[in-house]
Amino acid sequence: MTAEAVPHRPRSRLALYLDLIRWDRPAGWLLLLWPTLSALWIAADGFPGWHLLIVFVLGTVLMRSAGCCVNDVADRDFDRHVKRTAQRPVTAGDLSVRQALQFGALLAFCAFGLVLTTNPPTIWLSFAGLAITLLYPYAKRVLAMPQAVLGIAFSFGIPMAFAATLGGLDPSPAAVNAAVPPHAWGLLVGNLFWVLAYDTEYAMVDRDDDLRIGMKTSAITLGRFDVAAVMAFYAAHLAIWAWLGLRLGLGWVYLLGIAAAAAQALWHYTLIRGRTRDGCFKAFRLNHWLGFAVFAGVALDLALR
Repeated sequence: MTAEAVPHRPRSRLALYLDLIRWDRPAGWLLLLWPTLSALWIAADGFPGWHLLIVFVLGTVLMRSAGCCVNDVADRDFDRHVKRTAQRPVTAGDLSVRQALQFGALLAFCAFGLVLTTNPPTIWLSFAGLAITLLYPYAKRVLAMPQAVLGIAFSFGIPMAFAATLGGLDPSPAAVNAAVPPHAWGLLVGNLFWVLAYDTEYAMVDRDDDLRIGMKTSAITLGRFDVAAVMAFYAAHLAIWAWLGLRLGLGWVYLLGIAAAAAQALWHYTLIRGRTRDGCFKAFRLNHWLGFAVFAGVALDLALR
């Protein structure tokens, strides 16, 4: 029997759900995890304890997975026109819209259960984070730079980490504000620039397809300035985090982590300057190591005090 004659064997339901949440591609949740853990260590002035570590690691994985469910439902009519995404379970019809949304809701519910073990300020912030997560897939239809919305969504673990560490039992808005100091929002802004950098690289992979179907992305908006903008975004991210870190008392070990991240950003320039699909996708896919370098700098600097 020839290879062409082998009948198609449908995937199991478990395999479809794992594919829906990108289980075999952990880079997505790692991009959320490292800045969240960096903020958690900074807020706690060192190791935050096993409870908060487990809450934020599992919560990050669950919410990223829930976001994939919502995103695939929202983009199913667009994804079928993009080679890289045409075989996603919802787009290919292997899972229904209802099944994907039910699974996403279950994952979000589990994440909320973890948040309930923290404190009122963190719980209130989780509602804002969920709203931004649900908003992002539809921002791509109206905003020229929808990656900015994604940047807020992917950075919202930062203020939540501070709230979980520094917040008390008071659920008032004033208590929420007190639990999240100004430098936490500064770290969020700095991290937003990192998201703009790596998600523009991601958008560069699909630029031709997105132009054809009318999708709005930063890669299209920036045009021939895309590579320069990505490097400027990396520079802004690392400059803001370096400045804030020094103001918060982090030292030379932290700066070594920032330097390691900067070296990776320069390497990414060599990958994306030709604007090839493979080069841009590789740069995006390996970005979590940049975030790990920053986290390692934070954790080691605090541990060696």
